[in-house]
Amino acid sequence: MKLYASEIRVGMLIEYKNDLWQVLKTQHVKPGKGGAFAQVEMKSVKKNTKLNERFRSSESVEKASLDETKFNYLYEDEYDYHFMNPKSYEQINIKKEVVGEKGKMLTENLDVSISFYNEEPLTVELPNQVTCVIETTDAAIKGQTASSSYKPATLENGINIQVPPFIDGGDKIIVDTRTMEYIKKI
Repeated sequence: MKLYASEIRVGMLIEYKNDLWQVLKTQHVKPGKGGAFAQVEMKSVKKNTKLNERFRSSESVEKASLDETKFNYLYEDEYDYHFMNPKSYEQINIKKEVVGEKGKMLTENLDVSISFYNEEPLTVELPNQVTCVIETTDAAIKGQTASSSYKPATLENGINIQVPPFIDGGDKIIVDTRTMEYIKKI
């Protein structure tokens, strides 16, 4: 799908110079002299390189078409995470580098959304909120108010987050997977 330079937004995936690019920053500039343009900072999905490009507002770029499919997380091995399509029971494996740090948040039977580009998995989107168990946490310092202070805690999956002082080891909490922040205690 073609889109004009003025329609490029942060997070979009575009096809440019025979590669797939994720838009990191975009700035629309209308100078006093000359035509308007969009200054776009992009990162190559495959090569992991960055590119700063200037597009005239009349130019158009190709937006990448992604196929998004729901999968259930099954298990992990040394190199991959394994998922199953709940409708067709087809199983796929995705390299740990593709999933990244979010892989630690995966739990058995968790529903995830996987985006494919030309039959190749690109991203794994977790639900916005997942339930986790606190493994260890520091003791609360007396005199701190619950609203203004947080203390470090380690989840069962090894991720470190900040939690309110009333949270103890063994508590179940809900964590936002986009920001890796505490939401509430269950």
